[in-house]
Amino acid sequence: MPMPIDNSATSPLSDPPRSAAQTGVMARLRNYFLTGLIVAGPVAITIWLIWSFITWVDNVVRPVIPPAFRPETYLPVPIPGTGLIIVLVTLTLLGFLTANLVGRKLVAFGESLLNHMPIVRPVYKMMKQIFATLFAKDGSSFRKVALVEFPAPGMWSLVFISQEPSEEIAARLPAKDHVSAFMPCTPNPTTGFFFYVPRKDLIELDLPVEAAMTLLISAGMVQPNTSAQSKLAALATTARAAQAARTTETVP
Repeated sequence: MPMPIDNSATSPLSDPPRSAAQTGVMARLRNYFLTGLIVAGPVAITIWLIWSFITWVDNVVRPVIPPAFRPETYLPVPIPGTGLIIVLVTLTLLGFLTANLVGRKLVAFGESLLNHMPIVRPVYKMMKQIFATLFAKDGSSFRKVALVEFPAPGMWSLVFISQEPSEEIAARLPAKDHVSAFMPCTPNPTTGFFFYVPRKDLIELDLPVEAAMTLLISAGMVQPNTSAQSKLAALATTARAAQAARTTETVP
């Protein structure tokens, strides 16, 4: 009975085995590429986001400015960021004017006009309360991060603790110490669930709001207390170990 012939070792289409040196070189190149990606990726995305925001503001503000006051009218090339500077100066000047008596009277007169508009009035009041809460110096919105048992027993989700419920709402809640909690969705934290929960059912965390946001947006891939520097150090250590192993193999 003829023995079967194994053509895998003699077939010209089969890949030749890689040597240890080739494997070491490929491992080092891969680590170098990942290191460069970790360094350049966040910088490139940050620059792109900032540039996109500046361009968007310029496109919105530029049509409002008369051509005689535009820098590109007198310069050969447009200067990016002029619209953003104009917005910052305008908002600062508006805040300065609002701080005096005349400015407060003008703001009160404008608000009285808006209060007489049925559709505009609730939208304006809601947006004013949100902005006043978010940008107030002594505001307490989203200052703490906590865990709540959701969506099932034994499963925990991150929530942001905001202000306590108003007296009208607290009077109709059970006789417990309730707090307002917002549970954002992943990876889009602008949507989520808002509810009142007893304080005793929360586990407050010593975690900054920014770190919790990063944890949610990354869907758990970026855990707290881990930085890019530690990842770069780990990649560099792997690359040095591969290089040392290759040097050891080449030494007779």
